[in-house]
Formats: sequence, C-alpha cells, structure tokens
Amino acid sequence: MSTSDPITVLDTDDIWALLATARFGRLAVSIADQPEIFPVNFVAREGELFFRTAEGTKLFGAVVNPAVAFEVDDYTDSEGWSIVVKGTARVLETEAELAAAPSITAWVPTVKTQVVAIGIESLSGRRFAFGDEPSDEL
Repeated sequence: MSTSDPITVLDTDDIWALLATARFGRLAVSIADQPEIFPVNFVAREGELFFRTAEGTKLFGAVVNPAVAFEVDDYTDSEGWSIVVKGTARVLETEAELAAAPSITAWVPTVKTQVVAIGIESLSGRRFAFGDEPSDEL
C-alpha cells in the first residue's frame, strides 16, 4: 500500500486469513423493511460464519429474512481493514449439525441456545492506510 493509494482491495485469501483471526462482527438483517444490526461473536470456518444467539430479534430476523450481511473490521494506529460478507442464514437444528459446529465463546455471559450459520455468497474487503488528508489543490 503506497501513500498515493491508501485503500487496497483485499483478495480472497487475505479476507479468509483475517476472518480466521477475528472474533467480533456485526450482523445486519432486515425486519419488516427496517434494517437492524447486532454485534455478535463469531467463528469463520469452511465457507461459513457461525454465531450463537438467544430467542429474540436477531434470531427472528435471520429466520424470517435469511438474506443477511455481516461486517468485520479492526485497526491499529497506522491502518485498518473492513470485510463485508453477504449470505444466507440458517439455524442449525440437527444433532449432527450442532455437533459439527465450531465452539463459539460468548463475551456476554448469557444463555444462547441457538447456533446460526451464514453460508457465504459474496465477500469483499479493503485495507486502509491512515494518514493526513491530502490537499485538494491540483
């Protein structure tokens, strides 16, 4: 990333490497034509994202309209990155699905009995170099 181009598009390998280390993201759903967004802990594995949740708006949104978006980001003093995933959410229901799901450690100590998987249909990512805003003079 050069100073002339502070934004770099991430390739698929870079995106998966970042998703593999990230643990916190934001689930975006649409309920009754209204956007909703929820912070969640997650695990990325084999083309899917997994998160746990309790009964409520988050689960309702993922079930009623399973077309979802998911955003993950992080930053340091000098750079940041952002990944947007779009896919289809489904609640894991069978014993086999639940047994095969990755372990997801919750940050908030509440009971979350439902496991949701997002089958990834598209992903995009960017890395940003931080710095002073350039002059608008030609």
